[in-house]
Amino acid sequence: MEFSDHAARVLDTAAACGAAYCDVRFERTRSERAEVRNGDVSGLADECSTGYGIRALVDGAWGFAAANGFTDAVLDNTAARAVAAARAAAEIAHHRIGEAPLAKYVDTFATAVERDPLDVPLGERIALLLDAEKLLHAAPSIAVGRAWIDLWRTEKFFFSSIGSRIAQTIVQSGSGMTALAVGAGDAQERMWPGDRGLYQSGGWEIVEAAQLRENAQRTGEEAHALLTAPQCPGGVMDIVLGGSQVSLQIHESCGHAAELDRVMGWEANFSGTSFLSPAQIGTLRYGSPLVTIVVDNSLPRGIATAGYDDEGTKSVTTDIIRAGMLAGFESSRDTARSIGRPSNACVRAQSWMHVPMIRMCNLNLLPGTTPFEELFTDIEHGVYMEANRSWSIDDRRLNFQFGCQIGWEIRKGKRGRMLKNPTYAGVTPQFWNSCDAIGDAASWFAWGTPNCGKGEPMQTGRTTQAAAPARFRNVTVGVGFDA
Repeated sequence: MEFSDHAARVLDTAAACGAAYCDVRFERTRSERAEVRNGDVSGLADECSTGYGIRALVDGAWGFAAANGFTDAVLDNTAARAVAAARAAAEIAHHRIGEAPLAKYVDTFATAVERDPLDVPLGERIALLLDAEKLLHAAPSIAVGRAWIDLWRTEKFFFSSIGSRIAQTIVQSGSGMTALAVGAGDAQERMWPGDRGLYQSGGWEIVEAAQLRENAQRTGEEAHALLTAPQCPGGVMDIVLGGSQVSLQIHESCGHAAELDRVMGWEANFSGTSFLSPAQIGTLRYGSPLVTIVVDNSLPRGIATAGYDDEGTKSVTTDIIRAGMLAGFESSRDTARSIGRPSNACVRAQSWMHVPMIRMCNLNLLPGTTPFEELFTDIEHGVYMEANRSWSIDDRRLNFQFGCQIGWEIRKGKRGRMLKNPTYAGVTPQFWNSCDAIGDAASWFAWGTPNCGKGEPMQTGRTTQAAAPARFRNVTVGVGFDA
């Protein structure tokens, strides 16, 4: 396997320096972004990077060091720095909970790709964006149109001192577009697909699935229509959320709350901690019996899908919420062991130069049995909302307020007039307990988030929250605007 000689030197040096365990993760990455704005190519980037990160364990404490030099001297120095950092951490740690893994893996993994996106000629990619962006200008009010494509290819080679040898090739792709309309004393924006684009694991087929050309004119027309649409009314009422908004709701009020390092108080610098505790497993009713949320890092097209995480733990499927009851957390080996459970392979690093940490990966609300149109049938007066526009949640992931780009009034079971500035608010467990219908498998979709932030220094992660549209009863609507 590539980098084997370098890995052997790193592991030998770490052992000679006193490490009880060591692993090294070599990565070679390529990322490309193309963007069009108002008829011009406004951005084009193609970046490559190669390096490695080393974790060493000394007296139950971890150390990390990274470099992009491959001479023997640099490899030795970087391994020694990782061991020195671990030894220094052990000297000041109140609790030394690090342990070497017991299971080793020798394996490979590769994302299923129908067409390698980096083989698609640049001219073809730019032509798609120019065509779609032009069609966004469906009315004179469209002041800004944007369309973009993001492509990532990551090769990872993981080696450990207990014999793990894992090679992975991960391909992730995404694209989207947005139209900003200005007029009538207002400004309104519509994005497609969802609220940030379509991001999944896979190749050019993911970009094609976004159907930018096919949906551009309608996206621009909706942005224009929102300028003169009536304001969403306020009050307590039933709501239906579109799938991409349910995805964000999962991300913010379930995903971050269930990261076990936040739960244990280890992570608070970026976005706070969590209202949850390990003692609530099996006792806290997080949501209605319809709500089951699982970690599934093998999900087809999940943007976080991989064979193994960055600790060398094999991907599995585990429950976070099962039939409404809190059932588990996203974990690392050390945090999971501290609550008597195995890791569910949720440790990732942004790149070779970043220390791995617990990350939300593929976190999915399982589909229900209600066809999409039947979610509206017994609502007397409510609102259907799509695509996030703004969000706010407290630093324990408990109290939240979200705004959406567009809404439609629901009257006597039917969708009616368009509404602008729809917003809703709630408290996490009460809100999820108000869920009384979830869309069926036909409306279930793997929505990817390309820019989830965590840690200090901050790392950006790519996550999926697969979801279907869902109905929630007696929700506070219209906060932040005059009814």
